[in-house]
Amino acid sequence: MIASFKSCRPDHFMKKAKIYIPTKNSMQSGLGKSDKWLIEFETEDTGINPLMGWETNSNTLSELNLEFSSKELAIEYAKKNKIDFEIIEPQKRKMVKKSYADNFLK
Repeated sequence: MIASFKSCRPDHFMKKAKIYIPTKNSMQSGLGKSDKWLIEFETEDTGINPLMGWETNSNTLSELNLEFSSKELAIEYAKKNKIDFEIIEPQKRKMVKKSYADNFLK
């Protein structure tokens, strides 16, 4: 069970997030472990850290990714915690049947 969190900061009341299935790594060929849905909070004001020169953000929600087993659970969580969300539906993979003999027919 995921506990809901409360914040006193006014910028946390208007949270925006996207719900999506992450794309597979380019080193993967199969579809295993592609059934999880993520809630990723949008990063708003990034800046440059004056000491190290790295990109930084004062909003720690940008570092948080929540993982769910279904889209419905992710939507339910977002509605329960008053998160303004956008759903990005996965694109269907086009499967082209190929045969080794096709290399020699043309």
